[in-house]
Amino acid sequence: MSGRTASEHPPPAAPPTPLGVHVAALSFRNPIVLAAGTAAFGREVADVIALERLGGIVTKAVSLHPRAGAREPRVTDVEGGMLNAVGLANPGVEVVRRDELPWLTSHAPGTRVIVNVVGDVVEDFAAVVQALTGESGIDAFELNVSCPNVKSGGMEFGADPEALRRVVSLCREATARPLFVKLSPALADIAAAARVAADAGADALTLVNTLPGLVIDVEQRRPVLGNGSGGLSGAGLLPVGVLATWKVHRAVRLPILGVGGVGSASDALQYVLAGATLVGIGTAALRDPRVPERVVRDLERWCREHDVQELSSLVGALEWRA
Repeated sequence: MSGRTASEHPPPAAPPTPLGVHVAALSFRNPIVLAAGTAAFGREVADVIALERLGGIVTKAVSLHPRAGAREPRVTDVEGGMLNAVGLANPGVEVVRRDELPWLTSHAPGTRVIVNVVGDVVEDFAAVVQALTGESGIDAFELNVSCPNVKSGGMEFGADPEALRRVVSLCREATARPLFVKLSPALADIAAAARVAADAGADALTLVNTLPGLVIDVEQRRPVLGNGSGGLSGAGLLPVGVLATWKVHRAVRLPILGVGGVGSASDALQYVLAGATLVGIGTAALRDPRVPERVVRDLERWCREHDVQELSSLVGALEWRA
């Protein structure tokens, strides 16, 4: 199937609170979502994070076939964040559909569910989307085009305009559900990649993925991570993600899920002012599961104190000095 009609997605009702937002015909109770990989498929964090208080949750990566992931160790702390090389480990789309998604959609009422999708080749993305598009409780898909295309010698899908266009186009044909496209901060021109994704049928963009990095054990003279290099997340990524959001917000007219380094309401507001409608929390929630709910409460208080009736009115309101 391709495209959507007005009857499939009627105009959403007005947000019930100052934090309510609309993205790609979906209403979110608030803009705070758990970023991909942070909460697996929800079950793992249900005892420490009130999922029903959040706007949404992005699942860990789902691939067509099971993935064992990278060699251990997979995670290490660094100053200002964390370096990880999990390797997109997951049980594959069939197990996720049978065991994981039913639990999540029944235990997070009102919380939007966005499934993160990965692939080894272009066609894998559409195959996963096609397999899940009919499942109830799934609200959208997030295409992780920062993973390597094995047919192109390991080049990221997002770094190859034609591969990016084809991934999004095939997924657009496979589903009427909203498509988020997650882009890497390492792209030479992230705004140009955003335009390609928009032209191919993306409904929204996720900015940004982790930043490639390397930590060395100087005594062993070897990488700390079993995979060698990994992806940097955490507080150090905040300025990178905020700048990418500002650049892309000016380049395309698509809603943005801003991700990277968010640990407070002030951090979230930076993304909103730069152009994000939704804000993801990842590493901070791993360190302290109370952070996401605290950010929601602090955003509510900030809106009251600043007489902001709708947080969405501040999207892209950054005043850039000449």
